[in-house]
Amino acid sequence: MNVWGISDTGVVRPQNQDSFYIDVLHEEEQGICVVCDGMGGARAGNVASELAAEAFIEEIKSGLKPAMGSKYMQALADRAVYRANRVVFDHSKSNEEYMGMGTTLVGALFSENHAEIVNVGDSRAYFIDNNGITRITRDHSVVEDMLRRGDLTYEEARMHPSKNLITRALGTEIEVEPDHYSRQFDAGSFLLLCSDGLTNTVEDQEILYEVLNGGDISKCCMRLLGIANSRGGPDNTTIVLISF
Repeated sequence: MNVWGISDTGVVRPQNQDSFYIDVLHEEEQGICVVCDGMGGARAGNVASELAAEAFIEEIKSGLKPAMGSKYMQALADRAVYRANRVVFDHSKSNEEYMGMGTTLVGALFSENHAEIVNVGDSRAYFIDNNGITRITRDHSVVEDMLRRGDLTYEEARMHPSKNLITRALGTEIEVEPDHYSRQFDAGSFLLLCSDGLTNTVEDQEILYEVLNGGDISKCCMRLLGIANSRGGPDNTTIVLISF
């Protein structure tokens, strides 16, 4: 099991409001990864994403134990989201400068070859192996809802002016409900977490190619970031890649 991550401001934005954390216990074959994309003004977005990522990691670390079952891992991941949400929400009420701030979150808790994945917002998780690439998570966004109703095609969704409007975020309400997913990972498969700075500029099939055929896997996140920035880098981009 190996993990790599990268985060970049991009070409257009003056600040990076994304945050990510990685913590891997190689001997136990356990790990935690999280990507957050903040919103709510320059400083507030930074604060929201950092607070959420830190709280998520800390809560899961406090509950880690050997031989965790799927139900326990799912409950622990959900608890970490609830804590992250409350930390951001409470902080937003402590200072006018932070009012209305929030963040997306996609996180994964993995033990041996099993992962529990949670998300709120439009940061994503993908499963990748020799059979292809599959998006695990569902965006909480206006455009995703329109896609599910059949009001838009995939290509129309990528260009839609409301593609960045999310319908669920951490920290904007006192309670939030994450979506959660269970996944088994065989040797040679990958889990990729990312903010929308990647998925708004790089196609899924391009991600698949870079992971499986692009060359040195340890430099894959850098290659994907390079593609995003070569296409204008309109947003902050964060990528975490786990190899099983």
